[in-house]
Amino acid sequence: MRTFDIAVMVGTILVIASPAAAQDWRGPYIGASIGGAMVDDDEDERVVFDTNLDGAFNDTVRNAAMVDAFGPTTANPGGFCGGRARSNNFASGCIDDDDVGGDFALRAGWDFQTGPWVYGVVVEAASVDIQDYATAFSITPAAYQFQRELNDGLFAARLRGGRTWGRALVYATGGVATAKVTDSFSTTNTANSFTPLTSEDDATGYQFGAGVETWLTDRLTLGVEYLYTNLDAGDGLTVRTGPGTAPATNPFLIVNPQGTDQRRMADELAFQSFRVTLSARF
Repeated sequence: MRTFDIAVMVGTILVIASPAAAQDWRGPYIGASIGGAMVDDDEDERVVFDTNLDGAFNDTVRNAAMVDAFGPTTANPGGFCGGRARSNNFASGCIDDDDVGGDFALRAGWDFQTGPWVYGVVVEAASVDIQDYATAFSITPAAYQFQRELNDGLFAARLRGGRTWGRALVYATGGVATAKVTDSFSTTNTANSFTPLTSEDDATGYQFGAGVETWLTDRLTLGVEYLYTNLDAGDGLTVRTGPGTAPATNPFLIVNPQGTDQRRMADELAFQSFRVTLSARF
């Protein structure tokens, strides 16, 4: 059963099973969550090129016959996909970024209450296992693949507010998030040189979502939560495709013999999380 289905089922049970008696949500709490995360996939993402090394990634890589080296008009067509390459050619396609990775978090917060309305703040440290790919295929054929993933932890601070129904609290939440993002590059091209192969950058962004939470005992609450996270990773990894053992007629060397720079087009890492939460309140 998918994480989303489990979260919906638990949330429904929490709302239905909550007795009518109201509960006081005021005060501090600590807790943990466990669930799954999935990349918000852009299947049309491209890899972009700077053939004259002027810093503008708006060039077309062409071979000696002036044919687009990543174009669709040859016996071995090239192209792009927002996923992981199955092989070295465009015809073999890509594996979509739809795998569900683990999402584990520790949190602390403080809630305030006015009548049935509850509002507060929560801070969180999470470990999220996701990968986001973008791949270019040349007509050689060869694959050029960029991978982006979270490194170390994801840290967030959010506001949340909602309304109580008996012992249940239904809420919305939103705030800021930051993490280190690692970009890496791999290719089936063995003629050119490629540097660097990895980079690490600080990424900042935002989170928003919603959840439902209910009392298990007079100190413990159980809930489910959905979160959307969007992190700006900047320009990410720029790879210099150099001469290596390739001749001067190599498509990456024709405009500038030093080579061609390439990077993925998107500068963000976005994903959705579905969690089950458990909190101890004081």
